[in-house]
This record gives sequence, C-alpha cells and structure tokens, in this order.
Amino acid sequence: MAQVLEFKLPDLGEGLTEAEIVRWLVEVGDVVAVDQPVVEVETAKAMVEVPCPYGGVVTARFGEEGTELPVGAPLLTVAVGAPASDRRDADSSTPAPTAPAPQSSGTAAESTSGSGNVLVGYGTSEAPARRRRVRPGQPAPAAPAASSASAGPTQSAAAVASARANGQVRASSDTVDGPVPVISPLVRRLARENGLDLRELTGSGPDGLILRADVEYALRAAAAQDRPAQPSAEPHTREPSPQASAPAATAPHGGVRTPLKGVRGAVADTLARSRREIPDATCWVDADATELMRARTAMNAAGGPKISLVALLARICTAALARFPELNSTVDMAAREIVRFDHVHLGFAAQTDRGLVVPVVRDAQARDAESLTAEFARLTEAARTGTLTPGDLTGGTFTLNNYGVFGVDGSTPIINHPEAAMLGVGRIVPKPWVHEGELAVRQVVQLSLTFDHRVCDGGTAGGFLRYVADCVEQPAVLLRTL
Repeated sequence: MAQVLEFKLPDLGEGLTEAEIVRWLVEVGDVVAVDQPVVEVETAKAMVEVPCPYGGVVTARFGEEGTELPVGAPLLTVAVGAPASDRRDADSSTPAPTAPAPQSSGTAAESTSGSGNVLVGYGTSEAPARRRRVRPGQPAPAAPAASSASAGPTQSAAAVASARANGQVRASSDTVDGPVPVISPLVRRLARENGLDLRELTGSGPDGLILRADVEYALRAAAAQDRPAQPSAEPHTREPSPQASAPAATAPHGGVRTPLKGVRGAVADTLARSRREIPDATCWVDADATELMRARTAMNAAGGPKISLVALLARICTAALARFPELNSTVDMAAREIVRFDHVHLGFAAQTDRGLVVPVVRDAQARDAESLTAEFARLTEAARTGTLTPGDLTGGTFTLNNYGVFGVDGSTPIINHPEAAMLGVGRIVPKPWVHEGELAVRQVVQLSLTFDHRVCDGGTAGGFLRYVADCVEQPAVLLRTL
C-alpha cells in the first residue's frame, strides 16, 4: 500500500518566516530520492536548495515559481510505496501487533521514515524512527492510500492528474489523500475564513490548481444565492475579514505595483523597525584623505596582494571601536540593558541585482588589512552571484556603509537594526583645503556617524568620529594600536 506524505517548507533558521519559490527542480510524476533537492527558494537572506526527506513519486506541487510561502506551508506531496510484506488484508480478523514491525532494509521503508534533513548541510544525518503507539487490543493504524489499495506511487500520481484533467468536482464527503492543491497559503486562509471547503472546488490553474480567482468566484456565487458558503471541516478561529474576499487592489492609471517581498521586503521591514524603535542621531565631519590614499598606494607598490580602500577603512573602524566600545553594542529593551560585544562582526552595505544586502565580516578586530581585503572580496562576489548563506548575512555588531561608490558626498544612514551605529563614507574627491597654513587641492571625504542615542551621548559619538577622521588624515595614528 502506498502512502502520500506531505513535505512542508522547513524552518530555514535565522528568524526567517517565508521564502519565495525561484525554481522547481522536479515535476509532478518524477521519482525523487531521499535528500534530493526539489526546489530552489529565495529568502530574505540567501538562495538555498531545499531537499526532500522522502523518496518516492511526486504527486503534487504547491505554488508556482514566484510564489511566496510561509514556513510550514505545503511544498509538495510524495507517494511512497510500502513493501509487500507490510501490506495487511483489509478483511483479516487477526488483530494487529502492539507495534508495527520495523523494516531492517528496503528503500521504501527508508523513504517513509525520511532522512531528517531539511536543508543541505542542516539537520540530522539520520531521522529517529517515528512510530504511532498502538494500545493492546486496538488495530494498528493504516497508512492513507494514494488513490486505491492496489495503486502504486506512479498510478496514484496518474490518477490524481487524470481526475484534475477531467474537471471532476470533489464532494466534501469524499476521501481525498493529501492536501488540496492551492496556489498560495493566503488563498487557503481566504477560504477558511469564509467557511468555504476547498475540496468542493475545481481549480482553473495548471493540473487543477486552485487559484484565488476560483475562491472569490465561489464566494460571489454563494453571496448571489443569498446563502452562506458550506462550512469547512476546519473550524475558523476568527470572524471573516471584510477585505478577505475583495479582489486585489489595482494600481491607479499608469501605476505599477511591486510586491515587498524577498530581499526588498526584508530591507523594508528592517529599516522601518529601525526608525520606529531606535532614537538615532547623526554627526559628520570632512577629512583630508590625501595621506590615506598615499599610504595605500605605497602598500600596493611594495608587492603582495593589493589592499582595498574599504579594508583600510574597516581597520580604522575596529581601532575606533576598541577606544569607544559603547558603539559596538545593542539595546535589549525587554531586559532594559545595553549589551556590549567583545568582538566586532563588521557588516558592510553591498548593492546587488537582488537589492541591498549587508554581508558580515566575522571577528574583524582580529584581521589585518590583507585579510580584510580578501574577506571583503569573497563576500562581495558571493553577494553578486546570490550565493551568500544566512550565516554570512546575520550577526553584525557594527556596519560600514561606503556610499561614495554612488558618487555622493554625504548621507544620514539608517542604523541596521539591532545594531547601535553605522559609519558612512562619501566619495573622495579633490577639493580646496587649508593644508599647513596654505590653500591647496587635497583629497577630501565626508564621514558621517549615525548612532543610537540610548547607548551613548554626543560626546562619545563625536570622539569616535573624530578618531576615525584623525586616522584618515594621519594613518600613522593607527600604529599606536598595532
């Protein structure tokens, strides 16, 4: 007998609650092996391939490419065939044993239990055996069949596809294995809140997929007949929302609506939370960067790997944070405490085709300019290709934002919540400057510091920024900390 197992979008860690389907790696009817990647998803942190912990035949997929699903929503269903020795005669009067006998070998048995892995490189290498407890004298629970008692995995997939293709309407009393194919959990919630049983609908999408339009049409038809929709088998826990059945809002004439999701949605949430929760202030200063540029030229002329400008600025940041550790902290409002870190995980803003991301250089305070240059290059390339991992994008304690690459002089950065400060660096351009009592053309840069006023006052913030400017103007100041 075959089992239809539902695989849900796993918890991707790092506080992520949803993911967007970028590319399906399997089709309905494909045979998949245990831990085979089945879908590529994009989270607010990175692109990852999600492996399926079951082996068998794919009977349904939930969500088209571009659909955003919350953690715990169904991804796909897999029909898993059980060995012949596991089958039970439905008419047998022999009571079932007190516990199902474990299989010592066999691919099907391994597929049914799953691997325990939810992401490549995550989870356990082997899942613990899961058995349903059977009380003495009680028959053993039977596994749900894919379509019939004699149908194998391939037959069950074909049966499902055939029923959908023929446009058959399922009655609510019919037993249907697996979840109802719905394009989005939002559509499922819309039906639940309005008491509509999705098993009564025939989807107009590919392979009978139920779309939002199908649910809205059914609700309008029920309202037109002046009767409530059929109650769902799943009780709803709140009153139907008056906006739930309304069609999606349309943009004004000539307008374009862009969903806030993925990286863009994560950036919007973080920045809005920062403005809402952090009482920030900004101070800035112009600095003569001529000597810093000369020092970098001399370093690179001496041979060895080239040193980047952002690496030198990062080295200056870590030296400044050692003097003013109040800015390398976060505020825990629940405990009403300021948490000061003894390490510097330095984030840096990077603009990519997917949007703004902030990769993190771990333990930046322990790296020299050459090591910082290499790590910045690695993370920048990973950001460009979309291969950053969630670990590369989380855990920052201070951020360096070099917006000078966009050709602008100054900015008031928004703090990367939950950090306490961000240093902004404008473009370095020739400007008139008084040097050694005479007017000269020097390489000038504007530095700005946005800080959380809860962790320090203006004196500390000004001292930090002045030290950074001194190091930019006279790189030899750094020798004191080396």
